[in-house]
Amino acid sequence: MKFLKNAWYVAAWDNEVEPGDLFARTLLNESVLFFRDGAGKVQAIHNRCPHRFAPLSMGKLCGGQVQCAYHGLEFDGSGACTRNPHGDGAIPRAARVRAYPVAEKYSVIWIWMGDAEAADEALIPDFGCMDPARFYVAKRYLHARANYVLESDNILDLSHIQYLHPSTLGSSDVSQAITRVEQQGETIWSYRQTVAEIMPDFLYGAMGIPFGTPVDRWIDVRWDAPANMLLLAGAVATGRPRAEGRETPLPHLFTPETDTTTHYWFSFPMPREMGEMGERIAEEQVSALNQPFSTEDLPMLEAQQGMIGDADFWSLKPVLLPGDAAAVRARRVLDKLIADEQAAQISVRALEA
Repeated sequence: MKFLKNAWYVAAWDNEVEPGDLFARTLLNESVLFFRDGAGKVQAIHNRCPHRFAPLSMGKLCGGQVQCAYHGLEFDGSGACTRNPHGDGAIPRAARVRAYPVAEKYSVIWIWMGDAEAADEALIPDFGCMDPARFYVAKRYLHARANYVLESDNILDLSHIQYLHPSTLGSSDVSQAITRVEQQGETIWSYRQTVAEIMPDFLYGAMGIPFGTPVDRWIDVRWDAPANMLLLAGAVATGRPRAEGRETPLPHLFTPETDTTTHYWFSFPMPREMGEMGERIAEEQVSALNQPFSTEDLPMLEAQQGMIGDADFWSLKPVLLPGDAAAVRARRVLDKLIADEQAAQISVRALEA
């Protein structure tokens, strides 16, 4: 499977890479090692020692350098071998590993898997709702045995919540929602609103609305390639202006591990000024969301992946419904970005030949 390389992917929550520890994760079929250098800055290098191909993650940090557990070669955050403890200590020219651009922003460690010179932090999508200086961010991680684009599809078409999540997130009114899709450059927005809906009890508490009140509920979803998504969920008593309701940002971030497995991060942020109450609400809500995501969404997506197997999605000629509009558009944008990137690489190789 071809992945978009010149893009920012989520690699980890910021607290997954602890000072003094080595943290390995497979991303886009590549094993990457993360660590914090002597200054506390996150570094990312390929996890395979160039000497005898041992995983560097089995080693340890020595003064901000990664020491291979097999023969003791040491590497810095640039991927260069900085110490050879054998013989006269000469370092072979080929003794280096690939280094990846990384950025620590919005409570997340981002990684750029493509051309390092093209990495621009300004291209990271806006997830200001996870700025740790302003928000308490309740974080969760799930591992899915399904392709990452299926995960995006699932969020972009929320008509499924009526059937897959009938007692947790959905209701019998969801299929009658007013929907709209908008494209802003390479960003896709999916808008969904129900009118006079009776929501599941759990959602009334989250929205601060008396139980059983008919509401106008909206779920707006922003998609940025490759699969970084922000869901804005809110509700207000039917007929009242949206500004009187409560809206909650819910980031959903997907990064392919392999062709058929995905890393999935989601969060529930609350403003810091709410203090301990905000932290408690955020943790309660993210725990409540974890239940349908892990016990309802994941089994369905993994079963779906099992039926698709290695087949190309479009080759199976999927029947399309109105609710698929945003997901289809996002797939088209992603396919074009990948095709353009591949074509550019072919052109460069042709010029170099």
